Amino acid sequence: MSAPADAPAAAPVRLPVVDLFADVVGQEQAVAALRATAARPVHAYLLRGAAGNGGLIAARAFAAALLCPDGGCGTCRTCRAALAGSDPDLHFIHRTGAMLSVPDMRRLVALAQRRPLQAARQVVIVTDVHLGGQAAPALLKTLEEPPGATVFVLLADDIPPELATVASRCVQIPFPPVARATMVDWLVGRGVPVDVAAVVADSSGGNPERARVMIEDPDVAARAALWASVPDQLNDTGVVAAELARGLLASAERATEPLRAAHARELERLTEEAAEFGEKGLPGRKEITDRHQREERRWRTDALRAGLGALARAYRDRMTAQAVGGDAGAAVHAQAAADAVRLITEVAQALPRNPQESLLLQSLLVRLGALSV
Repeated sequence: MSAPADAPAAAPVRLPVVDLFADVVGQEQAVAALRATAARPVHAYLLRGAAGNGGLIAARAFAAALLCPDGGCGTCRTCRAALAGSDPDLHFIHRTGAMLSVPDMRRLVALAQRRPLQAARQVVIVTDVHLGGQAAPALLKTLEEPPGATVFVLLADDIPPELATVASRCVQIPFPPVARATMVDWLVGRGVPVDVAAVVADSSGGNPERARVMIEDPDVAARAALWASVPDQLNDTGVVAAELARGLLASAERATEPLRAAHARELERLTEEAAEFGEKGLPGRKEITDRHQREERRWRTDALRAGLGALARAYRDRMTAQAVGGDAGAAVHAQAAADAVRLITEVAQALPRNPQESLLLQSLLVRLGALSV
């Protein structure tokens, strides 16, 4: 039966608005800055912070807001494609080698000259810009003469001196490590037990992406305990140091297993989403798998740095306990613990330079064993 003629018209059905930035953890200031500028964007942004602190997730969400005809509803095809990284007006430049190269920048220049296919503008996201020293002149020229319909979003761990001029041409938005208390609260909110959340927060270094994977790792607490137990096992012999180093390196290798599983799930999801949009295969599959390999290498390095952090905390705890003890040798022991922390910090800072890890770790353990802590 039809409705009476004088019945009020039914209200139009509106899809709920989805928060594009919902997956960004503990970066309220950065998200607020991106929201504020999305309606009237400038030509270039630099999101500065370690990979995994939320920059890449925020970059995709920001791209969705820039490309969506409704300013980022979170539900339309454009938003969903941008969040998945598959919108035709969203482009990614990932380094093809150890550094961002001049050929990588040529790809960026070529992409920047294209016209948007569907949206009013296009977005080009460039990762690992801090590794682009050789390509800096080409990137700088592109930013100084920006195509009108292109917005660049650059991601960098930090800004080395050779990229200072590039950074000055961008709106800079920091993505610092997430505060420990925020990490613990977020993890507990995801159903992680409080004691495990505390270990993950300490081991992740304020990095939510690392924490997301670590909560799938049943050995995360045992791994932290393994590193923390090292001071009690050391002596001044190389044999013990070599044996401990082998065990610690094997532990770091096992730490990548949850990430490999996450990468496999991501490939499956992206393949399904590509099929939903009519693709016969996954566009850019090789680039994705290359990115996965780089992330797994970085993850292993980060696992070692997290372990070194647990080792440093063990020595700091000893320093505190010995200072409180107040016996005649307390000052000597406290100084030795401080020296241990300094040595550990030096090794952690050396890891990104791709040293021979086994020799580096063995040398550290021998020197730690020689200290009277």
